[in-house]
Amino acid sequence: MSDSRVPQPVGVVIEELRKEFGEKVALDGIDLTIEPGSFVVLLGPSGSGKTTLLRCVAGIERPSSGVIMINGVCVAGPKTFVQPEKRKTAMVFQDYALWPHLTVRKNIEFPIASSSRFKERKVQRVDDLLERVGIAHLASRYPNELSGGEQQRVALARALAADVGLILFDEPLSNLDADRREQLRIEIATLTREAGATAIYITHDQSEAFALADRVGVLNHGSLVQCDTPENIYRHPKNAFVTRFTGVAGECLVTSAKPLDDAYFNVSLPFAPSHSFKALGVDCHADMSSLHFFVRASGVLLDAPGGGDGVCAEVIDVAFNGRGYEHVVKIDDDMSLTKVFSARRFERNANVKVSFESSACFVMPAKGVKGS
Repeated sequence: MSDSRVPQPVGVVIEELRKEFGEKVALDGIDLTIEPGSFVVLLGPSGSGKTTLLRCVAGIERPSSGVIMINGVCVAGPKTFVQPEKRKTAMVFQDYALWPHLTVRKNIEFPIASSSRFKERKVQRVDDLLERVGIAHLASRYPNELSGGEQQRVALARALAADVGLILFDEPLSNLDADRREQLRIEIATLTREAGATAIYITHDQSEAFALADRVGVLNHGSLVQCDTPENIYRHPKNAFVTRFTGVAGECLVTSAKPLDDAYFNVSLPFAPSHSFKALGVDCHADMSSLHFFVRASGVLLDAPGGGDGVCAEVIDVAFNGRGYEHVVKIDDDMSLTKVFSARRFERNANVKVSFESSACFVMPAKGVKGS
């Protein structure tokens, strides 16, 4: 008989979480609420605090101060610290962390080896997971006989076997090549949601975060800069750090900016003094010398020299990406654009016209608030 038990997803509440390593502040007052059953990705550069935050939730690190609650129970606080094995979480590590002396089957079975299930139910549970992650044919092998992608599938199956409501992912795809990363990303998203668990996943890869997440939390220097849906992070970044880290084609100084309405500004830029560009304003109550113009790659349009109402530019490089072409374009010494997509190929050294979609353009201070 197949084991039909489904774990109940749990909520996580983090309040004023701080973690210090000597004089270094790794987490600086993090507040974060994660709804049951959601898939939250923590995104940030190396040293941003995302791994430390995950390890605090797991119980591997003890916070310096603050509170962590899992499913309404305090697991870390001023007078409380619940050990990792009692938090009812599972973790998928970057380096897989498989038992080298155990077979694939035994590794997956490990979290439920001491459970009260009947033996035949445990066997069926492991068989189901082996099939679901596509490694049934590897059940009798040992970790050193597997590829990186196969080891990561074992680690994922082991986490799912634990029947817990919270699964933590520590950059699980960073050691894999591009093809395997994409395939396993889909499997992680599908299987975790099918399992009914809440997920906290960390990465430094913006495209990975956007593809997986219900909500993305962007961290920098130990602070949670912004937490929102992938769409809102991309379309309404909070400051320059979030904008840059989630992908821009280009950036330059603004020479003047005038408000059009509650959302948009008309801006003048050094490379086109006679043109006016429309851009979303973000925290523009600043000295003009600190304002920069940003444009997403999705907001750059290329056309032949005689067409379009844009500015003149030169193609520096072009690369085929399977569905079209990505271009590097130089407008002048103040502005170059990267990853500009077009279904049409524009050759190197060709002259083109460049125009911008206003919804993908932003004007904001070059430096943002705390955490930027």
